[in-house]
Order: sequence, then structure tokens, then C-alpha cells
Amino acid sequence: MMKVKIADSNADVGREFPFSFTSSAEELDMVQKEYSIDGPVEIQGTIVNTGHQYRLQGKIKCVKSFVCDRCLGHFTEKQQHRFSEDYRLGEEGAEEESTVNYFNGDAIDIADMVRDTILAAQPLNNICRSDCRGLCPKCGADLNQGDCGCDRFVPDPRLAALQHLLKKK
Repeated sequence: MMKVKIADSNADVGREFPFSFTSSAEELDMVQKEYSIDGPVEIQGTIVNTGHQYRLQGKIKCVKSFVCDRCLGHFTEKQQHRFSEDYRLGEEGAEEESTVNYFNGDAIDIADMVRDTILAAQPLNNICRSDCRGLCPKCGADLNQGDCGCDRFVPDPRLAALQHLLKKK
């Protein structure tokens, strides 16, 4: 449970107060099929009472393991994600602002925000590196290890009829 206490920031409006947590993927309910989080999830940040609301800013560090969608190799990647969220004491009401989160009590639970930040940063495709060449569609060789020698030419389907004309001659 990651709850940031607001008592210190209430006493000194405008002053930053640090907080830090260490959690795991299981505690954050982040067990995924596409990737796994290895080791702890570290959260460091500050809370500031702006007078109207509380602003939490900081960063989340974790190490993700995944299988590359192109070459099927296993890779790990250190990731760091920044966050900046505003929280207001009370219930959502008529003057609801979409950029402000609401909370009750004397602490702000940031577990949902941490999980959402990590999930939103997940790319649609898990690629080991930007220049990954993937697998050969003919023999299945990893093209990052070297060229396999297969003829991988794929003609443009829009010009397939012209290719048939060239074969007739």
C-alpha cells in the first residue's frame, strides 16, 4: 500500500516534501502476459500543497523483461517514467475537473496512479531495439545474427499482373 501523508504539506503551503516507496508487480496487480517486471518498482517523488490542491511529482523506476515481437529474443530494459498528478480533498462534484483526482482522509493512495503510469508507457509492440531485423520469413533465422541467404523478395501485389506478362515472354 502506497499512501502519501498530507499532514506535513498542510503545515507549510508551497514547500516540497519528499516521499519514496518500493513495491512489486504483484502488489501493484501488474502481472502481464506480454512482459514481466523484474525486481522492485521504485517510486520517488515530492508532494506540494499549492493551497487549492496537492501536486505529486516524481519518477517510477523498474526493469521489464519481454520477448521481442520481431526476433523472439528475450530482453530486459531499465525504464524510468515521470509522473505529475494533482489531487484534491473531497468528493467529485459539480465543479469536476478532469485533470484533478479526488481523495478522502489524511493520505493519498498512489498505487493506481503508479500502475496506470507504467501501463500507459507500454508500447504497442515489444521491440528489442529500433534496428531489429526480425526473423527470415522463409527459414526462420534470426537476421540480427547475420544474413541467411534466402531470397526474401516479395513483389508488390499491385504489380503482380505485370509480372505474369513478363513471364509469358
